[in-house]
Amino acid sequence: MHPLLRSIEEEHQKAVHGFLATQSAEIEALAERCAAALGKGRKLLFCGNGGSACDAMHIAGEFVGRFIDDRPGLAAIALSADTGILTAIANDYAYDYVFARQVEALGQAGDILICLSTSGSSPNVVRAIAAAREKSVYAVLFTGEKGKENNAGADQLLVVPSCITAHVQEAHMVALHGLTGLIEAQLYPPIK
Repeated sequence: MHPLLRSIEEEHQKAVHGFLATQSAEIEALAERCAAALGKGRKLLFCGNGGSACDAMHIAGEFVGRFIDDRPGLAAIALSADTGILTAIANDYAYDYVFARQVEALGQAGDILICLSTSGSSPNVVRAIAAAREKSVYAVLFTGEKGKENNAGADQLLVVPSCITAHVQEAHMVALHGLTGLIEAQLYPPIK
């Protein structure tokens, strides 16, 4: 194996293993909270920038579509998906408000906002968390080592032990797939 690929693999494993080893109980607790919210007719809102925006859309799709087994769709929205809304808010206000305005418009008490920010300090994510607090929406921040000290007022902070953006995002996706599977299993237990 090329040394570069070996290095990437090692850093990936450290990030993913370290994240799951230290945060699995938090992820399981979040899955229970999300399953309870969805069971009561609430929804999940996801946001992030760049690759994290794509990850937010991916995971929202797993809920609305399906992840492992066929089951009814679950209410999830990626706040990074509607370019008309994003560009209107960015133009009329500022890019810092693209998620907060959507939380203000769509968020209801009992919903859950899941933010993905490798740095933990993206202004639009920080504002989304503040908007969630105003609407009694439970706010979760998935971040990396850089965001460890700045939870931006989130109700729950999940930190990947890495400062390498790509590996933080990879660990987020592994955890989010796990979260999706746990929620799906709680709401629609597999028939044996």
